[in-house]
Amino acid sequence: MLDRTRDRLPAGRFGPTLPRGIDKGKHMRHVIAVLLENEAGALSRVANLFSARGYNIEALSVAPTDDETVSRMTIVTQGTDEIIEQITKQLNKLIDVIRVIDLTESAHIEREMMLVKVAVPREENGRLGQLVEIFRGHVIDVAGDTYTIELTGTGTKLDAFVDNLQGYDLIEVVRSGPLAIARGGRALRV
Repeated sequence: MLDRTRDRLPAGRFGPTLPRGIDKGKHMRHVIAVLLENEAGALSRVANLFSARGYNIEALSVAPTDDETVSRMTIVTQGTDEIIEQITKQLNKLIDVIRVIDLTESAHIEREMMLVKVAVPREENGRLGQLVEIFRGHVIDVAGDTYTIELTGTGTKLDAFVDNLQGYDLIEVVRSGPLAIARGGRALRV
């Protein structure tokens, strides 16, 4: 079995694997937003760009914008300023890419969605309800002793919710990865 913990940074829940010999102290988490044409193969070309250069995509979210011919992609990755600059330059060279910004360069808002399926004995459902309320989540499905909970917030908040589920039978966790938008008047648009 491979040891995937070697060479990992303690950077929140996004501990990347770094090549040997890289100065780990200079690698930072970056959130890159990309507008691209909503065409077949566009996502694949972006993923191939990262793969071909040995960079890791830690989280990826993509969906059409208000213009159905344009998609917005949010990419979370790690790297030095030089590596991130190289990534953004390479992304801008792709034919499908309309515009790229590194949201980490200025104030921005990040949110992530999580669905959690938990088996809860009847005597514990009151305690679970309180926990869901504290984290401002919603129970979206109840089937027998199985509850499905929806929660939106920062990655740290979602991690804390899962940590507080100790003692419950955690059946499944699904996370969207971060979505991000710049604060104020700064915007990524065509």
